[in-house]
Amino acid sequence: MPNFMPDFRVAISFKKPLSSRTAADGTTLDNDAPEASETSPLLSSETEHRPATATESSPLLSDADHQESEEDESDSLNRSASKSESRWRWPSIIAILILAALTVVVMVLGFLVPPAVKSYAENAAVLEPTGLSLESLTPDGVRARIQASFKLDGSRVKDDTARRLGRLATSIVRTLDTEETKVRVHLPTYDNLLLGSAVVPPLSINLVDGQTTVLDFVADLSPGDAESLRRIANDWLDGKLEQVKVTGSAALSLKTGILPLGTHDIVESMVFEAKQIPSIPEYKIDRLNIHDVPTGDGGRMAVGANASIVAYNDYPIGLTIPQLAFDLLVPNCDSSEPHIMVATAITEPIDVEPHANVTVDAIGLINDIPDTLTRACPLTNMSPLDNFFKRYMHGEDAQIFVRGQDSDKSDIPEWIRSFLSSVTVPISFPGQSFNDAIRNLSLTDVDFKLPSPFADPNDPDSKARVSGTVDILAELPSELNVDIGVNNLRASGDLFYKGEKFGELNVDQWQKANSSKTIDPEDEKSLLRITSRIANVPLDITDGDVFSDVMGELLLGGKDIVLDVEARVDIKVSTVLGDLVLRDVPAKGKIPVKQLPGKSLTKIEPRVSNLVILNTTKHAVHMQASVNITNPTPYTASIPSANVHVYHEGLIIGEVIVNHLDVQLGNNSNLVVLATWDPVSLGKNTTLTFKTHKGSIPGMPIIGDALSKFNISLPTPRIKLPGDKSGKHQGKNFQNVIHIEKINATAYYNHTEPVGHILYDEPFDAPPGVTETPRLPVTWSADSIGYDKLIDAMDGSLKLDAKAEATLRIGNWIETVHYEGRGIGARVRI
Repeated sequence: MPNFMPDFRVAISFKKPLSSRTAADGTTLDNDAPEASETSPLLSSETEHRPATATESSPLLSDADHQESEEDESDSLNRSASKSESRWRWPSIIAILILAALTVVVMVLGFLVPPAVKSYAENAAVLEPTGLSLESLTPDGVRARIQASFKLDGSRVKDDTARRLGRLATSIVRTLDTEETKVRVHLPTYDNLLLGSAVVPPLSINLVDGQTTVLDFVADLSPGDAESLRRIANDWLDGKLEQVKVTGSAALSLKTGILPLGTHDIVESMVFEAKQIPSIPEYKIDRLNIHDVPTGDGGRMAVGANASIVAYNDYPIGLTIPQLAFDLLVPNCDSSEPHIMVATAITEPIDVEPHANVTVDAIGLINDIPDTLTRACPLTNMSPLDNFFKRYMHGEDAQIFVRGQDSDKSDIPEWIRSFLSSVTVPISFPGQSFNDAIRNLSLTDVDFKLPSPFADPNDPDSKARVSGTVDILAELPSELNVDIGVNNLRASGDLFYKGEKFGELNVDQWQKANSSKTIDPEDEKSLLRITSRIANVPLDITDGDVFSDVMGELLLGGKDIVLDVEARVDIKVSTVLGDLVLRDVPAKGKIPVKQLPGKSLTKIEPRVSNLVILNTTKHAVHMQASVNITNPTPYTASIPSANVHVYHEGLIIGEVIVNHLDVQLGNNSNLVVLATWDPVSLGKNTTLTFKTHKGSIPGMPIIGDALSKFNISLPTPRIKLPGDKSGKHQGKNFQNVIHIEKINATAYYNHTEPVGHILYDEPFDAPPGVTETPRLPVTWSADSIGYDKLIDAMDGSLKLDAKAEATLRIGNWIETVHYEGRGIGARVRI
């Protein structure tokens, strides 16, 4: 509120009476009264000298009256003179009092009222904007219609004196009128740059306390220096504008009624804190459709987008924004580098209504993919596009920038184009989580490969590897209607069992993939099926306890198990704009693992052949054999090296070592197995227990340790002896010479009747193949029934049973072997 009436001046002048009076008809009257003296009354009554008998027919002026009047006047003057000493003349007193009061008022208003009125005006003024609308654009600004209400509310003034004097002064003035005024707004903190100016038409304001003045006028608003506007806008967008100080100045010409109050230079400053400065309103993308569009001739294609953005206008501002063109940019590798333009956009005319939702419809176009968008940033393998999609696909807001186009083709004024093209506005592009985009992920045709025992711990061959067919069923976003295909993929994922992580899969190399689109018949959503064959993918077991639970379910459980996988997938996608790499696409899925068929491990049926003694010690023999087994599981395996302990009745009696073993489905023949063997009874229906240990798989001790909780029991594989019906064509089982150190044997007839006894302690050798022993002395039992049968079979043959204890030596290994045989054909001669 301006400081009206800062100086009150009252000028009083008394003009001398004219020497003659002019009648209504223009004639001059000469009967003027004599000049009054100081004692003469300022006002006197002439009616008291008129005759009381005058009638309507009497002349208004007559000679008699004139004479009487003069006489009466003379008498009156004489009477007045006689009374002047006895009383004051009241008209003079009233004039003096009025003059004194005016003097006091001038003193009060001149020295006391202006500060009080100023305080009253500053605190009692209530200005409420009710509307701001754009009437039209001008070459140098805008013509805006401003609506507001103004009133003075004395109750807001806390100082009683200022409130009373303010109400008194404003009740006297009542209205205040302004002439056309130009207001200029400067920014002191920005080198006093001109922010803008406005031409305000004449206004009339009611100053009576509590009465509202409705303001409704059209003003011409002109922006100031473009550089100052750009600096403020950029500081505001960058969050550097903690507060802004504006100074308004105007030469205000005031009047009240017909009384001019002069022209006053007014300068007012205001400071706005950051929280008082309007911010970019919250908005949401109401509609988005991305699709392929033809562009130009020759069948060239581009990617177009139709979008609708809705925001709420929280201000009493209404206008129609004409069609605008913008550039859309994404951040570069470094904030100091210029942003990368990726698309252009054009908005439809926008109708902005006060306190209502505002809908912005825009059409965007991506013509090509700049190299700078896909080029990896320094010291990283992520490109600007990768960084953008990484945030977007993880449900985080991705940042884009909007910059106006300065195009001559637009019909908006040049000053608007220049300003919009100089300001880059950051916009948060709401991300969309892809966590539920993968509907199904499965791994079939699985092959396992154990790590190499000779590989360095940092060597890729030191890890177990998995091969299989990956099948992914992904749901495409509803707004994505472009022709895309997947050419390659790679991934890294974590494996979980019942919510606990136990392993990691790392597909570091690109694997070929193919994809096809399909429609879900239930919800009619677009699906993309991706298939890829992954080979030799490293598998790290991170938790042996959980892994042992998995193996326990596979070996001993009654149903298939399901593993959870959480992966980050890199996908090479082909589009009409070229090939793109989408990195770190989140994928969740389940991997069903088939349980091993019931008692499948007992169906391995190991069959040993071609046994070779490699080395011996005093208590053990190291051998090599060819083993034939049947793989009853649905899995194949490649085992570079493995070591398994062999138990019998809880004691370790040996170990089995395999190297470079490839186990296929079904029958597997001639698998080379190394074994270290401590004494064991052969030929009986014994059971051997196989058990892994921490060193079973040298490259991954955690696997061997985890599997050590499970025992695999198998019947002892029988070595077919020469002459057995089932093994007569088997050939040599041993490739080493067996040294027979001692024989203690008894022959029986009919299983129970002793025939003879052999006790021979002369060593002899049994080389591979058929060997005839030396003549062994026999002590006969002449009184036994078996002896008679032996005599009857002289020079013939007889089938006998035998039990023997033979001390054998193979190299340095010496062991006593218990042998039992039935139906042994023996030739009898002397």
